[in-house]
Amino acid sequence: MREYRYRVDAEGRVFHDGSEVVDPPTLRFFLLAMTRTLEGRWLAVCQGEQNWFEPEETPFVIQRVRPVLREGALDGLELVLAGDHREPLDPDTLGSERGRLYCRVRRGAFPARFGRLALQQLGPHLRDEGGRPTLVLGTRHFPIRESERTADRT
Repeated sequence: MREYRYRVDAEGRVFHDGSEVVDPPTLRFFLLAMTRTLEGRWLAVCQGEQNWFEPEETPFVIQRVRPVLREGALDGLELVLAGDHREPLDPDTLGSERGRLYCRVRRGAFPARFGRLALQQLGPHLRDEGGRPTLVLGTRHFPIRESERTADRT
């Protein structure tokens, strides 16, 4: 069985042998096929080939955040990851660890970290409520919990 190794940087860019992988369908496939082994390693299997990923923290990095509007009002946020993979933000999964903001993706299966641009785009929706950061979407408020284990849960 052939094996390939990839590196995922802090902004979610994927590299193989020093070259960045930029093909959107390939990147989306990797994100959707990715699993975590019992040993804690990241793996995507494709036609019998093992594709191993070595992320700085997590291979799931939110690169952009887009507003979801319904009848002209903010109804939620859409997360954009590598390869233009998109999914809705579940605000109940937000957590921070050591100054970094995370949420869960792939139906809550994996931790995803907000990259720099995504954090900037999220900024207008964040408030300090009683000394606690809170995501505000319209009239809904979602306190962001501080957790030492947010990024490590699988």
